[in-house]
Formats: sequence, C-alpha cells, structure tokens
Amino acid sequence: MKVATQRTFRAVHTWTGLIAGMALFIAFYAGAISVFVHELYDWQQQGELVQADSLQQAQPLVDALLQQQPEASHGFTLLLPGHHGPELSAYWYDNSSGTQHKFKLSADNQLSQNPARADFVSFIYDLHFTAGLPRTTGMYLFGLFCLLYGLALVSGVVIYAPVFLKDLFALRLGPSVKRMWQDAHNAVGILSLPFHILFAWSGAVLTTGFLMLAPFQLAVFDGKLLDILEPDFEVVPHVEPAAVQKPLVSVHELLATAKTAMPQLEVESMFYHDAGDLNGTVTLYGAIDSPTVTHSAAAVINTASGELIKTLTPEEFTPGTAFLRGIQSLHYGDFGNYPVKWLYFVLGMAGAFLFYSGNLLWIESRRNANTALQPRNTRIMAGLTLGIALGCMAGVSALFLAGALLPEALHIRCYYLVFFLVLLWCLVRHPSKAAVEMLMLTALLSAFIPVASFIQSGQHLFHSFWHGHWIRFSVDVTALVMAWCFWRMALAAKKRARTGPANSLWALPAKG
Repeated sequence: MKVATQRTFRAVHTWTGLIAGMALFIAFYAGAISVFVHELYDWQQQGELVQADSLQQAQPLVDALLQQQPEASHGFTLLLPGHHGPELSAYWYDNSSGTQHKFKLSADNQLSQNPARADFVSFIYDLHFTAGLPRTTGMYLFGLFCLLYGLALVSGVVIYAPVFLKDLFALRLGPSVKRMWQDAHNAVGILSLPFHILFAWSGAVLTTGFLMLAPFQLAVFDGKLLDILEPDFEVVPHVEPAAVQKPLVSVHELLATAKTAMPQLEVESMFYHDAGDLNGTVTLYGAIDSPTVTHSAAAVINTASGELIKTLTPEEFTPGTAFLRGIQSLHYGDFGNYPVKWLYFVLGMAGAFLFYSGNLLWIESRRNANTALQPRNTRIMAGLTLGIALGCMAGVSALFLAGALLPEALHIRCYYLVFFLVLLWCLVRHPSKAAVEMLMLTALLSAFIPVASFIQSGQHLFHSFWHGHWIRFSVDVTALVMAWCFWRMALAAKKRARTGPANSLWALPAKG
C-alpha cells in the first residue's frame, strides 16, 4: 500500500473514531449491561415471583385507562407480568404532548400515571442507543455514529491487514505503555471484528432505517413505498375504525383464544388498536420455540367479537419481516440463552475498551515528549475522555444503587448528577489525579451494589446463593468483580502517574 493511501486511511480511522468514540463508549457499556435487561427487572423487584392472580388486574387496568384517558383507545400497550418483570402496566404515547406515560393500578385499584421509562433498568436500555441525549435526537445521532463506526472499522482493517497474523497476539509488555495499549487495541478490534460489523450495520438500520427509506419514498416510489412495505412491519393491514362502539372482550378471553390457536406462545405484551370500536384489534406479542434466529410470534384478535384474525410465526414471516426481526435478535442477543448473553456482555465491554483505548492512543501520540506543558486540545481531550467514560461507568453504578434504594422518579436524576459531576471534575482536575480518583469512586459505587441489594431485599450474597436466587446472586457477584477491576485500574493509573514518563498527561504534575 502506498504511504499516502495508508496515511489517508489512518486519518479516516482516527477522526471517525474520535468523533463517534465517546458516544459509542456509552452505547457499548450500557448495551453490555442491557443484555440482561429482563433479569435486572427481577433484581429490582426483589426476585418476586409472578402471581397467577396478577392477571386478574389486567382488565380493570385496561378499563380504568380507557375511562380516564379516552384518547388512549387509538393505541396503547399492555405489558403482562413475566418477561418484563412481575409488574403489570400499560403504556400510552400522548401525541399532543409528545410524551409516553406509564399506568398502573394501586393496591386500592386506583389508576396511577407516571412518566414512562423512568426506572433505572429502562434508562440503561435507552442509554444504549441515545447516550443519554433526548430519546429521538439521541437515536438519530446514534445512527450517524454507527455509520462513522463502520468507516472506522473499514479503515482500521485496511491499516492492520498487512501485519494481521504477525501482530495479532502480540502484546508487548515493557516500558512503552503506548505500545502495549496499541497492541491491546488492535487485538481486541480484530478478534471481535464480526461482532462490531454486526453492530455497526444493525445499529444504523434499527435507528435510522426509516430515514434511509425517505429518498426512495419521495423520489422513486411516488410516496407509496411504505404502503408496499406495510406487510413487513404490520401483522395485518390497518383497518379504519367503523365508528361503532362495542364493549371489549376481556383480557382473559383474548389470552385463551391466542393460547388455543398457538399453544406454545408465551404472551408478553398486548397492543390495542382502536379499542372499543367494532373494528378494534389487539395484537398479542410473545415468544415461541423456533429453529430460526428469532423467536417472536404474534396473534391478532378482534377486540369486539373475540375472533382470531391472524397468527404469525417466524416460519411465516415475509422476507422483509424475517430480515428486520433477524437483525433485532442478532443485535440484542436474544436468540440464545445465557451463554450467548454472557458472550454479548464480554464483547460489549471489549467494544467499550476499544473506543476508550483509541482515544488514549490519540492523546498519547500528540503529547509533547520534551516538556511537561502539553497542548490545550490534548488536555481537553484527556478530560473529556476520562469524564465521559468514567462518568458513564460511575453513573451506571449509581443507577443500581438508586434502583434499589430510591423512588423511581429519582433514578435518572441520580445518573445525570453523577455523570456531570465526574465530567466536571475530570475537566478541571489534572488527568493523572482525576483518573485515579474517579476510578476509585466507580469502584466504591460498584462495591456498594450488593449492600444496597441487601438493604432492599434482606438477602445477602450468601443467602441468595444458598436459596438459589441466581439472578440476585449473579448481579451482586458481577458488581463485586467490576468493583475489583475498577480498583485495579485505579492502582495501575496511580503507579503510572508516579513512575511513568515525566512529560505526560498521565504523570503527576511537578510541584512548585
């Protein structure tokens, strides 16, 4: 490869990585944890078991919602206890205010309304594809970052391909810390390359897919493309309401009808459309055993007559539906059991390391080796890299504490408070000191997660193990392992600050 061509690819790799890297660090760190999103709901709810009679409250919840929020009849979702945790709830998006609301029934059968996705588990899940920005803005920006991410992958492979086999497992330990980080960055990037290609591509499709269709919708298909693709997105074609009011068939009867038609279907949610109308429908979504990569299935029932309209299994998907559901399953890792989930967790953490190490390499390559006075842009980049990465990790650990100890309304505020305090600290404090201090803080917050779990549930680590509460035990043990990792990283950063190259941002500043 010509030197000029290689230089161009290095520039593309560097700047696409820098622009997208910090947001993608948050996406990968939160994404690794959100692989276990349903298990975290169980941990948050103290490992409660789903009671058989909890579904008896489903119809009263639907009736109360439609009575107090008539506009919700156009479309709302009922989440059943089980896959999404032991709590029965309904979600409705209010078009007039542009917000989504969550509804529950209190112990005295009163309808309560709260902002949707305000709990810490939902926020970690959203953090994965918004990086903490407003949901719609963050999602579209994440799609852009995925495209830049793809460019960084391609350019990185082109740069590294000539020495791929030679240097793949080379981890040169020695006085050159930069070389060690470079070797680790290259090895992690190449070994996990298929995973990163999958995420760059599927992430862009899932977040900006409709934007990609817009030019074809307007310029090629004369505004009819979405009509053509409707069978790929909807189980049944949309039917206009008849403007004839009819009472709803009960939730119990709807579930019984779906169970008769699809005995293996485990219903997780129910989407009501035009509820109370003669042409109203409800789509019951759930999981079913299937030899395909996706296990999602659905049944559509008329809410006025209880008539089964259609069932849909993975084997019956159109090519478009199979494609969409397939990349969703591959992206979220829900096509396998715990071995696949743990693999995604490890690969997600490795992805976060990739972006963090890439920024550190950029900083180290631009430091002035002849003087302790470093360029301002390098100093700012060091503060941003530390602040965003450590702020995210400390904030997520704080979210677990909030989820166990604080009301739901405070969960998200807790994350932002910790995140911005850490970011501010890293921008005003010398990087060598800020790195050690914030890693210690993150270790401390993570180590307190089992303590908060015990305060919340009365179950300590060994009690959970002895009684087979494996989800609670796994979360607490993982938190302790992560705390140990952060503590070891803090010690390594402290050692480098004292014994590393003097003219470095990671060295303690000279006194006096």
